[in-house]
Amino acid sequence: MQNNRLAVRIWDLPTRIFHWALVVCIVGAFVSVKLGGLYMDWHVRFGCTALGLIVFRLLWGFIGPRYARFAHFVRGPAAVARYLKGAAAPAGHNPLGALSVMALLLVVGFQAVSGLFTTDDIMTQGPLFGHVGEATASAMTSWHKLNEWVIIGLIALHLLAVAWYTLVRRKRLVRAIITGNVDAKDVPAGTPPAQDGLAVWLRALLLGACVTGLVLWIRSLEVMADMSFS
Repeated sequence: MQNNRLAVRIWDLPTRIFHWALVVCIVGAFVSVKLGGLYMDWHVRFGCTALGLIVFRLLWGFIGPRYARFAHFVRGPAAVARYLKGAAAPAGHNPLGALSVMALLLVVGFQAVSGLFTTDDIMTQGPLFGHVGEATASAMTSWHKLNEWVIIGLIALHLLAVAWYTLVRRKRLVRAIITGNVDAKDVPAGTPPAQDGLAVWLRALLLGACVTGLVLWIRSLEVMADMSFS
């Protein structure tokens, strides 16, 4: 969608909702695990929701609109090198930003999956803890704790990059991921706007329903495990 030729719609609404929902889940999971106690129930809820969001985004990377698709922005080392040497960035994620996106999806996804099998040896276990052996659960718990620092590091780099693009390059990235619109001067001439109509929403809603069903099924396995040990 053009906006008086001053902005171009790049980010569709489902992609933007995913982004901010994942932010809420990461912050919520971090705060709740530090508070501990009864807040650990919320830690599990945030983790399972983050898992659903990651699955949604991975699939949306194949069936979503142009700029959300991995085929549009994931490039090899040569493209990254050209960008670092000053080549113009395409609309959407630049080649370096694409690496950041994929890294965050990978580490947050691993954190969510590993959390399904963890235990604090007190009162909280992941939904699938009862379905694996003690050695597997112990390994997953260790990796889950270590990966927290990887996530913190990547998020810190992400925030520094956003600050650099905002203050030095004068690109309003935060506004873009809120409104979906990017300044026309920051994208190549003739860049087509992203599709954000009914067809996109129907795909997003159907995918969201399937992912929600998957997460609820995983949570139900926790109940089944509890019943088997009762």
